[in-house]
Amino acid sequence: MYNDTFFHTLQHLKSTEAYRHFLEFSRSAGHFPLADFQNEKIEVWCSNDYLGMGQNQQVIDDFKASISRFGAGSGGSRNISGNTTAHVALEKRLADLYQRESALVFNNGYLANTESLSVLIGLFDNIKVYSDELNHRSIIEGLKKSKVEKYIFKHNDLKHLEIGLSLEPFERPKIIVFESIYSMDGDLAPVEEIVRLAKKYNALTFIDETHSFGVLGERGLGLVEALHVRDVDFIQGGFGKAIGTSGGFIVGDRDAVDCIRSLAPGFIFTTSLPPALLHATLTSINQVVASPERRNRLFQNVRHLKGALRRQNIDFIDAESHILPIIIPGLARIKAVSDQLLKQFKIYVQPINYPSVPRGQERFRVTVTPDHSIEQIERFAAALKNTLDLA
Repeated sequence: MYNDTFFHTLQHLKSTEAYRHFLEFSRSAGHFPLADFQNEKIEVWCSNDYLGMGQNQQVIDDFKASISRFGAGSGGSRNISGNTTAHVALEKRLADLYQRESALVFNNGYLANTESLSVLIGLFDNIKVYSDELNHRSIIEGLKKSKVEKYIFKHNDLKHLEIGLSLEPFERPKIIVFESIYSMDGDLAPVEEIVRLAKKYNALTFIDETHSFGVLGERGLGLVEALHVRDVDFIQGGFGKAIGTSGGFIVGDRDAVDCIRSLAPGFIFTTSLPPALLHATLTSINQVVASPERRNRLFQNVRHLKGALRRQNIDFIDAESHILPIIIPGLARIKAVSDQLLKQFKIYVQPINYPSVPRGQERFRVTVTPDHSIEQIERFAAALKNTLDLA
């Protein structure tokens, strides 16, 4: 009975094109974007390590030194022997950078969203949530945990958002939840306008800066910093993208963040991140904040990649961010293109399909980095053109 259930569930996933295939390879520090795959070198074109900080030598050295000093793990949850000086130092640094009263580190960005949102929403009677229709699954799960009234507004549609806000009394608690960069299309949220509406209709604001933290802004603090917006109530971010390590965080007012710290089960009952990892994370953040060099080189390469794709007559979504989606409809076709790129050209780019995107909107989510050379960019565009023409 049990095995039949497992078998039929997997068969259903495979029949509906929702079964996920994982490519196994090895990252090679100091050689990115090259990686080791079946005793060969391949180029990676879909990494979330946007700035290549995961192979930064100072980050690696500090990680090694911290492991030697503190050991491999934290030893417990934050309230039972796992609240190390590394955790406290990182949270203080984040709060200072954002000029907020408090910060809280989570084991990953997914938890930072689900736990923070579920607690914040649960604190208010009769609160109404306004959520962008393309918000990440972690946001959706956080909202599901509390059975409150939700208004899903059309993606980045300010008029639709304002219609929903205007239907409620000014005094009713409200929170608007949105992302800075939407990772499947690479487009940016109209942050200034959303904050203006929030003030007009007495709503809190919660922004997910996962894909912009480290990349946008004078110091790499995200879209809010880039736009000089100061009135977003809660900012969430992650370390697993541009910072090159792992973990997530939220910043905000002291009492609000303390409520999350005190009430979120996914925070309270989880072994805390290893202190060595957080020392490496702090090193990476400090390097990113101190110098715009790698951000500048990233966007130089983004511009060059867009030019190379145009010269090859390859259509792509020309968004403002560093994420470059290339729509290739049809699961069979995009998988064939991906397989051929890997087999013939040693280029790895992962197909994105349902349920991450709607059927018929399958795509490559291409991410060039500061470490891709001009020659590699030109070769990628030519290889993709060759493969698309044959698929």
